[in-house]
Amino acid sequence: MAGRPYHHGDLRRAVIDAALEATRESGPAGWSLRELARRAGVSHAAPAHHFGDKAGVLTAVAAEGFALFADALEAAASQGPREAGLAYIRFALAHRAHFEVMFRPELYRLDDPGLLAARERAGAVLAASGGTLAADAARARATTIGAWAFAHGFAELWLSGSLPESADGDPEEVARPVIEVLFGR
Repeated sequence: MAGRPYHHGDLRRAVIDAALEATRESGPAGWSLRELARRAGVSHAAPAHHFGDKAGVLTAVAAEGFALFADALEAAASQGPREAGLAYIRFALAHRAHFEVMFRPELYRLDDPGLLAARERAGAVLAASGGTLAADAARARATTIGAWAFAHGFAELWLSGSLPESADGDPEEVARPVIEVLFGR
């Protein structure tokens, strides 16, 4: 969006896009509302008027991220919990800026209704998928947390370049056998 001024369009979308771009470049803490306004080609007051403050922008980014995340998980969950885990990893890699904000609740407003609904929807898919890996109902929660921790941790390791394969490997080819070791075929 840099270099393309905003004209009578969707200010909300323009500011969110600017926030995603800025987050990709410098992380969620590395920009200001004034920077977003410059990127979006609007007055420096426009983002604050529409979102209130930086937490308001990050709340919108997180809510959008959780909605996209839930869509990706729902689409994959019908193919089984292992595919949902891989969808988790694919989402993190494809939507890195969203992912960097979504799991940092200190950055946004936890009581936002849109955020809560999207986060709850994604959580429900994760719980349902992870629960199917459990041998019995008593272990469903522990298995769900284990599956979530694996997918999230793997995505973080891949994104940070901590896994040697991150440089030129295929994340799914690396993750799939690990999933089989941890959760069986």
